[in-house]
Amino acid sequence: MTSIEGSVAAALVDYTSGMALGTLGGGKDLDLTVAAAGNTDVIRAKVRTMEMLGLKDDIEDVLITLGSQYHLLRLIRGRGGNGLFLYIVLDKGRANLAMARHQLRRIEAELEL
Repeated sequence: MTSIEGSVAAALVDYTSGMALGTLGGGKDLDLTVAAAGNTDVIRAKVRTMEMLGLKDDIEDVLITLGSQYHLLRLIRGRGGNGLFLYIVLDKGRANLAMARHQLRRIEAELEL
C-alpha cells in the first residue's frame, strides 16, 4: 500500500478488536495504533447504521477528507477477511484519490489471508 502515490502510512486493521495487525509509516504526528482504533469506531458506526436502516448492501470504502490528508478505509470481503479493513493515509497534495481507490481495490483482491 505504501507504493500508492502520496501514501503517508498504511495498516491492516481488525475492526472486531480495534487492533492494527500490521502498520507501515506513520510517526509521532500519526500514531497508527490510535488511528486504527478510532477508525474502527467509524466502521462499526456505519455497519450499525446500515443495519438500523435495513440496507442490504456492503460497504466498499469510507473516505475521510482532512485539510491536508485523505484517510481511506477499505473493508476486506471474502477469503477470511471478514472483520478486517485496509487503512491508508494519503497526502492530499500528492495523491490521486481515484487512482488510490483503484489500487486499494486491486490490493484487496490480491491479498491472501
